Amino acid sequence: MNSKGIAAVAKTIRSLSIDAIQKANSGHPGLPLGCAELAAVLYGEILKHNPADSKWADRDRFVLSAGHGSMLLYSVLHLAGYKITLEDIKNFRQIGSVCCGHPEYGVTDGVENTSGPLGQGIALAVGMALAESMLAAKYNTKNHTIVDHYTYALVGEGCLEEGVSSEACSFAGHNKLGKLIVFYDENRISIDGSTDITFTEDIGKRYEAYGWQVLKGSMYDVEKIISLVDEAKKESEKPTLIMLKSTIGKCSPKEGTSAVHGEPLGEEAVKQTKINLGLDPEKFFQIDEEAVKYFADKKAEFAKRESDWNAEFDAWSKENPELAKQWKASYDGAADGSYTEPTYEVGKSVATRTASGDMISALGEQYSYLVGGSADLKGSNKSGMKCDGGTYTPENRAGRSIEFGIREFGMASEAAGMALHGGVRPFCATYLVFSDYMRPAIRLAALMKQPVIYDLTHDSIYLGEDGPTHQPIEQLSSLRSIPNLQVLRPGDAEETVEAWKIAMEAKDHPVLFALTRQNVPIYAKEDKNWRETIKKGAYVVKTGSETPDVTVVATGSEVNMALEAAAKVSGKSVRIVSMLDKNLFESQSDEFQTSILGSKRVIVAEAGVKTGWEGYVSSKKDLFTIDRFGESGPAKKVAEHFGFTAEKLAELINS
Repeated sequence: MNSKGIAAVAKTIRSLSIDAIQKANSGHPGLPLGCAELAAVLYGEILKHNPADSKWADRDRFVLSAGHGSMLLYSVLHLAGYKITLEDIKNFRQIGSVCCGHPEYGVTDGVENTSGPLGQGIALAVGMALAESMLAAKYNTKNHTIVDHYTYALVGEGCLEEGVSSEACSFAGHNKLGKLIVFYDENRISIDGSTDITFTEDIGKRYEAYGWQVLKGSMYDVEKIISLVDEAKKESEKPTLIMLKSTIGKCSPKEGTSAVHGEPLGEEAVKQTKINLGLDPEKFFQIDEEAVKYFADKKAEFAKRESDWNAEFDAWSKENPELAKQWKASYDGAADGSYTEPTYEVGKSVATRTASGDMISALGEQYSYLVGGSADLKGSNKSGMKCDGGTYTPENRAGRSIEFGIREFGMASEAAGMALHGGVRPFCATYLVFSDYMRPAIRLAALMKQPVIYDLTHDSIYLGEDGPTHQPIEQLSSLRSIPNLQVLRPGDAEETVEAWKIAMEAKDHPVLFALTRQNVPIYAKEDKNWRETIKKGAYVVKTGSETPDVTVVATGSEVNMALEAAAKVSGKSVRIVSMLDKNLFESQSDEFQTSILGSKRVIVAEAGVKTGWEGYVSSKKDLFTIDRFGESGPAKKVAEHFGFTAEKLAELINS
């Protein structure tokens, strides 16, 4: 190990970080100053990576869970040779710079994930480690190992205080994800002061209770850090937490205090810090030439690791052409098999959750890399996969059905980490109302443009006796407001089949299903080309006439209600529209929207709040919605209690 080079890298990380933050007049200098040695030794000596190819499939992953310390990451990525220029660093936190306030996936070369909301980064890392273990079991053969990498993360006190880290770390320990190594920046400082005011538990014992190996050291002993990582790698059946004692804001006049956490040091403190580092206090963005030389000398070594892997991969591909086909399909998002599409008879009643379960098993045959599970609701969600592989366990890493446990937030974050890792297409399932637990992870997946599929059932008051705590009312409107999230609420089993096809075609955004618990009849569709039309968000189920008197726009189970109501109306032509995807429909041309709606009077029928539907109607009385919490009772009785029935809808149409 080149100790002199590591020290120079650490010094340069501190130099670049404090100047970038001071120039932006915004940022968090405490972590970059406190963790510079770790970043230097990690990217120089520990990680298996190649800065010339940041997407190399078998690279180690590094997640900066404490994303507020982003300048630590940008500085070391720049020095290591990733596509981050000094000019980018000088424009930290400015519009157009790849050096965003917090790391953003898809914006900055070498950044593996978007982080900043504390706790989610470590949960994403768990998902990455989970994906690695599944791919290793699937693709590694007796003669060739092509999946063999580690996932690393750096966390702070805030990450470990957030509940999602507990969910994810419990899952990781239970599933013995031994190739997950997490560094804990143990500086014991948060924004409001010492963590003693809120966070006094024995963290090591907590993680041992999760089933983790816990190791301890100093943030500033790089030889010890390397030996701790080596020790972590020897433990194959436990993830490892490496607790590193550190000093926040090290080398600055404010070191060890909360004042250095989340604001620039100030000009005088920057100068003093530079003096403490042996730098010229009057110069900016100073880079030690020894740091440049250190990574220049590493360039060939980095490249050779990837070239050796490429040779191994080529030999493996020749020996295992079927596996190679599946590998390529998984990274291209293409089908690698065939399946029998479920079919349903018009007039029969099938819950859309059941049809979704049929599609999960069918698509599992078409896409060998489709994996997923539920938050302890597999039977209720109908989300169990009935294809080869079985349940994922430490003894069966090839299993494709995942038992996430009652950890909705952790589940959703882990699914996003799996998608980021690549090679698998993850779905996760629970009740729609519990999307409230998942929402931060859903939002992050949408921000990162990751094609996670959320299979959410029990979508309305019709789940009945469980009552208002379980009956989603405002969730659909809330979820539709998340940019880049596609929300699909199919009206019957046939539409559910098409919804899954749409989801599997999605490459740059997550997709969420809202599915019924109760059986709903499969209805006849007058649009004979409806399977194509629905891809634009909505289609006409019942035409009524070319110029109908009333058009009822309905979603989900309310399409059947609308059809039943229309049959009770005489003297008026009524059109029924099934709107699978409200946002997608609204993105279509005015001509298409008019051709579907076809009437000056539109009534909207949805078992949820009216928010978002107001623009469809000319009178608020035509919003046939539910704008209060539910009630406990049999589904039919609850609907009658609310006046949310076909009879009441027919009365509204006739009014």
